[in-house]
Amino acid sequence: MTFSERLFELAIAIPPGRVTTYGLLAKAAGGGAQAARSVTGILSKHPNRNAIPFHRIVYAGGRVWWNDEYRAKRQQLFAHEGVEVNQKGLIKDFDEVVWDPRELT
Repeated sequence: MTFSERLFELAIAIPPGRVTTYGLLAKAAGGGAQAARSVTGILSKHPNRNAIPFHRIVYAGGRVWWNDEYRAKRQQLFAHEGVEVNQKGLIKDFDEVVWDPRELT
């Protein structure tokens, strides 16, 4: 299985109500230290992009990526899944909701 295929598999497996980081995904898929930078680009090429829960993939430390276009939708998705995000864009209780995909490898 290629790095990209493994990355797709792991991203789709992120449980609702949990988040993981770009780095944890990359490591679990077999990538090196710099592989985290390629995660979004690779996942955006998935044949069924809607299957990828992009809102569940966050930066190290629990910082959420969003911009004006995605902010409201992601806030809604997080709220629906019971994940709290503070005013600074950080996942509240990050250590409790972070999921390590290496559990599957």
